[in-house]
Amino acid sequence: MDDMIRLIEPLIPSLRRYAWSLVRDASEADDLVQDCLERAVDRWGQRRKASDARSWLFSILHNLAISRWRRVQRRGRHLAIDGVAEAALSEPASQLDGMQHADLLRALAELSPDYRAVILLVGVEDLTYAQAAEVLGVPIGTVMSRLSRARERLAQLIAVDAAHPAQRPHLRRIK
Repeated sequence: MDDMIRLIEPLIPSLRRYAWSLVRDASEADDLVQDCLERAVDRWGQRRKASDARSWLFSILHNLAISRWRRVQRRGRHLAIDGVAEAALSEPASQLDGMQHADLLRALAELSPDYRAVILLVGVEDLTYAQAAEVLGVPIGTVMSRLSRARERLAQLIAVDAAHPAQRPHLRRIK
């Protein structure tokens, strides 16, 4: 039990970050991580001993996220208006950093789920190609090619946003 806690506990912040990047909602990301940890604790004995605990946990999280996406596509998203925070109903100020961050998030959202997953696992969560391949259940070569194409597509999308500022909200100075 101590071995399991020692291996899992340091990974929780990374799991939360990856979950948030997949679902873009803090409470849903927390639920996803909780489900992941519950499943990991429940099935700890079924884990392949040679398998890296980090890759194994990210695989569980990734598969749970895919299951949720499929469920949402079938049933639609449920959102109780009483449960929505006021901050979710408003927009943050649109200074340059916020706009660049929004451009990056928008470009990431336009990537296909396969490209987005590989760029987040390798670029944000710092998994090796082998670990990312294990999480996604694809060969290492597929991870490398998807990552290359994802980076290229992301650069194109960000360049398009920079080239067409008319699509961004206009800032007005009011005295």
